[in-house]
Amino acid sequence: MIPVRDLFESHLNVADLQRSMSFFGQTLGLELAEVFWERRVAFYWIGGQGNSMLGLWEVGTSPQKLSLHVAFRSDLAELLDAPARLRAANVVPLDFGGQPTDEPVVIGWMPAASLFFRDPDGNMLELLSMLPGSPQPDLGVVSWSRWNEIHESVQDSRRLDIQQRGIGVMSTHCPPRLRSL
Repeated sequence: MIPVRDLFESHLNVADLQRSMSFFGQTLGLELAEVFWERRVAFYWIGGQGNSMLGLWEVGTSPQKLSLHVAFRSDLAELLDAPARLRAANVVPLDFGGQPTDEPVVIGWMPAASLFFRDPDGNMLELLSMLPGSPQPDLGVVSWSRWNEIHESVQDSRRLDIQQRGIGVMSTHCPPRLRSL
């Protein structure tokens, strides 16, 4: 079993993205999370950043097939275990592009760890866990392992910087006889 904590995200088809953005942003007061004009989609936070999200997808006035999904909030530990649990239940875990995967992806602009899969009727479902830290939209969508490599590298350089600063402080603020220790 994969525990689901809350409904995190839902989506609506809209005829006019700009008009809908005015309604949801100004009339309802939702906080704009991100707009992707090239994809004609806007995301809004509901209840503040990282709480819940609404996606608005412009499809115009003609009937178009648009595949939307439902996202469930999950604890990060459960999300990281989900690929193996899904496979054990004969469900294929999918990445952001819909390809089979063995690990979640990270959506940098949120940031959030995410894993997709389909229900028996083919509906797309997502497990999602918000991550601490600032959004990093320049990263796009990366694998969980790549996200960790990036953050370990940043942490290592911060530790080295702190160590170097500590040595510099010691050499300038310590008596000469202790500097050689």
